[in-house]
Amino acid sequence: MRTQPLAPAYRRAVALGRRLTGSWTGSPRALDVLTALSCLALMALDLPGLAAADNSLNGPLAAAVLAAGAATLVLRRRLPWLSLAVALLFIGWLHELTLVQFALYSVGRYRGRTAGVLATIGYVLFALLLFAVPGWPLERPGAAGGAESLSSFLSLVVPIGVLASAVGIAAYRQDLVRELDARRAESAVLQAVQQERTAVARDVHDFVGRELTLLTVRSEVLSVRSRETAHAKDFEELADTARRAHLVLNEIIVQRGERAATPGVDGLPALAEESGRAGSPVRLAMDPDVHELSPLRQAAVYRVVQECLTNAAKHARGQTVDVRIAAEGPRLRIAVSNGLSASGTARTPVSAGSGTASMSERVRSLGGTLTTTRTASAYRVEATLPRH
Repeated sequence: MRTQPLAPAYRRAVALGRRLTGSWTGSPRALDVLTALSCLALMALDLPGLAAADNSLNGPLAAAVLAAGAATLVLRRRLPWLSLAVALLFIGWLHELTLVQFALYSVGRYRGRTAGVLATIGYVLFALLLFAVPGWPLERPGAAGGAESLSSFLSLVVPIGVLASAVGIAAYRQDLVRELDARRAESAVLQAVQQERTAVARDVHDFVGRELTLLTVRSEVLSVRSRETAHAKDFEELADTARRAHLVLNEIIVQRGERAATPGVDGLPALAEESGRAGSPVRLAMDPDVHELSPLRQAAVYRVVQECLTNAAKHARGQTVDVRIAAEGPRLRIAVSNGLSASGTARTPVSAGSGTASMSERVRSLGGTLTTTRTASAYRVEATLPRH
């Protein structure tokens, strides 16, 4: 009867334990300390034998020596060769093979394949040299059993070194792959942001350039009509100014292909219809005042809605997407929300990838903000822009 009240407390305790474990094991230094302690715990199993085999070591002194050797693993990322040197000393002095496994793994993990192979070869050669020393190990068979003893020795020494080093090299390669993936993702985000900036610049060129062209034509017409008046020269100067401004605009914003300007809010119904055909129906609500926005702001609205619908189709297929565009005083608010699929509640509907980065860049370029909110049942993207 008391188990029900304890269940929530138990779940909270487990969650707290996981958070603490995650924060602890997520630190590289903490992982090094845990590795050193694990190695020391394994070597501590040999304490009685070490004290008995070597009269120079009693129990406490043997523990101190092993602790000092395991402590070198704390520096394994910067000085893996130090751990290997101490491990080889332990092999010759104490016949201890535990530390060398950790050391070879560390060399392969943090210095790569070449260093790992060289460390393994050096370890095997060092062990063979020790085996040739009279009296090592303490108990040696007679001459008749020498070949068999060497074979048994190598069957223990070589697999230990090769396996530890191979695991370390494999982990090193995985680290390289993860780093490469992270850099690729970062490069994709930066490229998306740059592309969006290029798109914004092209939109500025298209929209502003069109207005400057109209201004030039209108000024020339007025100049002709007022040729016999005192204002003719003023209209001619105005037309020249508009032409120079258009030329400067063309020089600053280099032509970037034949891509057409981003559609405005008039393109949203077609975008919603396309999303519905792709399996994500859209409920679109838009204030009439939105049509009075400048072309650049309309392009930003279209871009935000387009990216949200794309992400919803990828991560919440079949869920209805609510799109609300409202003019609230001096601000324009864009709200897009969709439910989470039953099979993908653990996935983020709008990823933190290049598409979201470019969408945010578009909003920020116009002085707006963009936020995302995830709940247990829905995902919401909200952007605000100044209307003027």
